[in-house]
Order: sequence, then C-alpha cells, then structure tokens
Amino acid sequence: MLIPCPHCNAVNRVPDERLSEAPTCGRCKSALFVAAPLVLTAANFEAQLTRGDLPLVIDFWAPWCGPCLSMAPSFARAAADIEPRARLAKLDTEAESALAARFNIRSIPTLIVFRSGREIARQSGAMPFPALLQWIRGAIA
Repeated sequence: MLIPCPHCNAVNRVPDERLSEAPTCGRCKSALFVAAPLVLTAANFEAQLTRGDLPLVIDFWAPWCGPCLSMAPSFARAAADIEPRARLAKLDTEAESALAARFNIRSIPTLIVFRSGREIARQSGAMPFPALLQWIRGAIA
C-alpha cells in the first residue's frame, strides 16, 4: 500500500498487514499515522490526494463557522479511531479558497471522501461523533 507521509509528502510502501505496526516514513523517519487530522494546504494537497492508496476524508471548514467548530473535536476523535484504514484531513476554505472552489464547496462543513484522487462520497452539515464515524466507515468500506 502506498502512503504519503503527512510530514514530508514522501510516498512510502507499507504492506497491508503492517499498517497497524506504527510505520514510519523512509525519508523523514516521522510516524505515518498520527491519530489526528492532517492539515491540507495548496502545498501538500495533490500529494495527499493522488499519491496514496488510503481513502482520504477531507473536512472542508472555515474558522468563523460555528457548526464546523462544534464538529472539530468529533472529527479529530474519528481520525484516531479510523487510522490506519483511512486518512482524515482538514482544509480551511478561507485560506485555500481555490481548492474549495475546485470542489464546488457551497456549504460548510462539507466532508468528501476520495479514493485514488476521485470523489466517492460527500456529506454536508455537522454530525455528532457516532453519526460521523458511521458515515465515514460506510463511505470507505
């Protein structure tokens, strides 16, 4: 399985059976899974979206959005629960407006699940932790 490093974006090959063994990056030696959402920017977006085999679940949010802020702790908790079956990430639509426009984000929070760079599921609106976890698990199955 190919996994982009959340720290340096280097692509690492990790056998499926070793995903739960806390793999580290071959280049920077950092952990490939940190049990927290990855912050996406224009600099790391393409590498994380297109170069890995794991599903990528992105929370498109904004710092002024109340529902986004209320869902943030649940999303962080889901990242710890879901890894290494998927990578969870957050993209600030205010800071990265071009990326938000590229994916036609009209309401926030919006969650999009990608596999091999292609959108496979989308959900708008804040969700409590149990519903969020259920939706992510269903989307990546």
